[in-house]
Amino acid sequence: MPFTEFSRFAPLHEAEALAGFRRQLRNWYARNGRDLAWRRTRDPYRVWVSEIMLQQTTVAAVAPYFERFLARFPNVAALADAAEEDVLRLWEGLGYYSRARNLRRAAERIVHDYGGRFPHDAGGLQRLPGIGRYTAGAIVSFAFDRPAAIVEANTLRLYCRLLGYAGDPRSSAGQRVLWEFAERLVPRRSPGRFNQALMELGATVCRPAAPDCSRCPVRRHCVAFGENTQDVIPRAAARPAVTQVTEAMVAISRRGRFLLRRRPPSERWAGLWDFPRFELNGSACDGDSPAVRGFVEEQLQERHGVAAAVDSLLTEMRHGVTRYRIRLLCFAARYVSRPRRSNGEELRWTSRRELTDLPLSTTGRRMARLLCEQSAVRSQRSAVSGQLITHPETLKAER
Repeated sequence: MPFTEFSRFAPLHEAEALAGFRRQLRNWYARNGRDLAWRRTRDPYRVWVSEIMLQQTTVAAVAPYFERFLARFPNVAALADAAEEDVLRLWEGLGYYSRARNLRRAAERIVHDYGGRFPHDAGGLQRLPGIGRYTAGAIVSFAFDRPAAIVEANTLRLYCRLLGYAGDPRSSAGQRVLWEFAERLVPRRSPGRFNQALMELGATVCRPAAPDCSRCPVRRHCVAFGENTQDVIPRAAARPAVTQVTEAMVAISRRGRFLLRRRPPSERWAGLWDFPRFELNGSACDGDSPAVRGFVEEQLQERHGVAAAVDSLLTEMRHGVTRYRIRLLCFAARYVSRPRRSNGEELRWTSRRELTDLPLSTTGRRMARLLCEQSAVRSQRSAVSGQLITHPETLKAER
């Protein structure tokens, strides 16, 4: 279904209206565009890194990661030469770790297959790992200033409202409508800056909830505004049912070191190191009890080939992963027998200092910090105790 069927209020398929829309949007962006680090460059490497980071992640969250990542990997050659573990460590906390793995794989391809130079066309870019139609269009327009359509979360919402499109924008039919519309909008003159303006308008004015139509520079072109349907367009995506899950995570210690396993490709957070963790079911979800500790010990033996004695429940965490809401019981355990490799998984004993350098999940990092804090407290107590024993007169004076 062509987009022109939806342009009823001020049809942007007419040349005069389209020219006015572009002019008004450009003028607004010149006054209101945010100063973001990745907008100050035409370097395709920096544009690419920023666009991958910004996928399903907010600008505020990305900003510090962007600066740290570029300080460590300033160009595509440096990223191609990096170990995956180092890339994941710098990505830690951003989530969706396949983005980081694909970033490194694509960097290797760019160096080995393209001599370190980025393809200048969307088709060539889309042949690289992790680069889809939107990201290719963003690189082509932002770095090379060539006309390329873009459709991502902010512009999808903006286009739907401009068109008054009440269908499902994520369906095949909806995507055809929006990409056709995006191709119609993008100009030949300064297409990169124009695309940035579209995204900025969607992010800051044409928001998901309570769009600020009074501040919109192109509202006279907007079908949804004219029909007062901006609060129901675009159609909301169906939300999957939330699943409640209880898991255990276990810090097994041996001579001041802790057992970690590298998560395999078949699991979430693939490539990251983690404390042994697994789902708890039935009565094992009840919390800290002899029965739960016994079940945890059995699972450690069965899953990871390590015999350990669970000593205590350290803490309880709550977090979410996609549709799962996870209650995470964090236990401390003592090593009993030497672990063996189970099902080919990679295990290692790790000191507290080494925990700082390894890539961990967010909850794994919280556990590591807790273990380090406990160690510091014990060291302080030992130091105080030693002072009292060595200088008993201090205690007498205080009395």
